[in-house]
Amino acid sequence: MLLVPCPNCGPMNAADLSYNGESHRRPDPKTCTPEEWRTYLYLRENPSGWLLENWYCSSGCRRHFKIERHTLTGELRAPVLPGRKPGATQGDMK
Repeated sequence: MLLVPCPNCGPMNAADLSYNGESHRRPDPKTCTPEEWRTYLYLRENPSGWLLENWYCSSGCRRHFKIERHTLTGELRAPVLPGRKPGATQGDMK
């Protein structure tokens, strides 16, 4: 069982959350090329190490959040609320 720390609800079983994939910036669909859009939709980095991921708390607060996960060890770092940078303190904003 993987316990994922929701920033609002606290640690929750990963089965009670929805994994929404690697977190990366979405290009502007009006100005990007078809190749850039295809890269955004289908290609992922899949690094060995820390990866910023998107999660959704479907059984609790029903909010989206980001969390850093080490892809080799499964270790999780503090969750990141939308609008904040990874590792930011409560008062820091993007």
